[in-house]
Amino acid sequence: MSGWRLEHTYAKLPPLFYTPVEPTPVRDPHYVVFNVPLALELGLDVEALESDDGVAIFSGNRLPDGAFPIAQAYAGHQFGTFTALGDGRAILLGEQVAPDGRRVDIQLKGAGQTRYSRRGDGRAALGPMLRELVIGEAMHALGIPTTRGLAVVATGEPVYRERVQQGAVLTRVASSHLRVGTVQWAAAHRDIDALRAIVGYTIDRHYPTLRDAERPALALLDAVAERQAVLIAKWQLVGFVHGVMNTDNMSLAGETIDYGPCAFIDVYDPATVFSSIDMQGRYAFGNQPAIAEWNLARFAEALLPLIDPDGERALDLARASLERFARLYERAWLDGMRAKLGLFTAEDDDRALVDDLLAWMTAAKADFTWTFVELSRDGADAMRRADPSFGPWLERWRARLARQPRDAREVTSLMRRHNPIVVPRNHRVEEALSAAEQGSIAPLGALLDALRDPYDYTRPRPELSNPPPPADVPYRTFCGT
Repeated sequence: MSGWRLEHTYAKLPPLFYTPVEPTPVRDPHYVVFNVPLALELGLDVEALESDDGVAIFSGNRLPDGAFPIAQAYAGHQFGTFTALGDGRAILLGEQVAPDGRRVDIQLKGAGQTRYSRRGDGRAALGPMLRELVIGEAMHALGIPTTRGLAVVATGEPVYRERVQQGAVLTRVASSHLRVGTVQWAAAHRDIDALRAIVGYTIDRHYPTLRDAERPALALLDAVAERQAVLIAKWQLVGFVHGVMNTDNMSLAGETIDYGPCAFIDVYDPATVFSSIDMQGRYAFGNQPAIAEWNLARFAEALLPLIDPDGERALDLARASLERFARLYERAWLDGMRAKLGLFTAEDDDRALVDDLLAWMTAAKADFTWTFVELSRDGADAMRRADPSFGPWLERWRARLARQPRDAREVTSLMRRHNPIVVPRNHRVEEALSAAEQGSIAPLGALLDALRDPYDYTRPRPELSNPPPPADVPYRTFCGT
């Protein structure tokens, strides 16, 4: 009924990795957002789920057919400190098998307390759950691997954070919720059988071509590092700041997961930090590649017993694997930057060309997104008139374009495919969330509509795409827990 085809391969793992738990019912649930396009992709019956039955399922008041609800266990380095964690407010209902054969997790976030709640209330507030859905849809449209929100349901109950807020439950869809922290959990328990089981499961689910690898754990480290290198490069190319890159927030599937204190940069500055709890700037925009590499090193440490029985040999193999990350990231990032600048070919000085543009943007306090938009729509001369210091770089770029066998139309087309004209501007996201909390979802709908087609230069939406006015107070985000 309703198109559910739930399976439970994760629940066949050793009990160390999860605990069965029922969602806690809520008082007066009602839809705020139902992601119809995603529901259709998953083979769900939209008409049936738009009813009260759908609200009951997405609030946790009723389980869908075939559900086996569990809370997953994992650990993680949070701001560099190792901690035992687990789903403290999230419950996995099962794995939906979509019509195209894809297997995705269906998880309720904010569905009540679990064994891993650690004195938390197990609930979520409306604003952060809407933020996760909005940013997830934006990232998906930008071509960045991501979890997505299927629905946000208000619970009719308050939650208590910095202030009293409306409660909500997000239904999150992910390729899986396997994390670096999941493997760390098994390693911390010194349970070699559990470690072998989770590595084998991850390979079966996300990297089946590695099943016959000579060293499966090492092959998995290589594969995860490659996906993470590409993912982080994609973040950097659109100005996305995750905000809380703990190892429990690094997906083994290579997706962006857990949109807590995330945001997109406006004025370009590698030191940009939005999270209110990141006091030292550990997860600043410019630090994200290095933090990804640090997280992968923690992943490698957890895998060492399976990489090789000889400890020294295992360390040597893991180090060699990790050394690939910087090269993989650099290649993905520089190739992406070339596309943003309309470059079809590669030259040795391209890195310097990109670095000098970013240096100018930093000195000029230029908007990251808008700089590339203007370059994509013949606004470069206007930029030079506004700031003559831009002139020398502009001449170098034009000379570089002239050395490749592509005409101006092809260059423009390439740039517009890689430079979004609309991103989730922080001030517009806040306005939409605030309106939704007051009962008006129209601004949220308009924002989602724009974000789902971010590369469409034929639909000018200045009210959503233009940079914000200068602010006296730095923008801050909060994790919502």
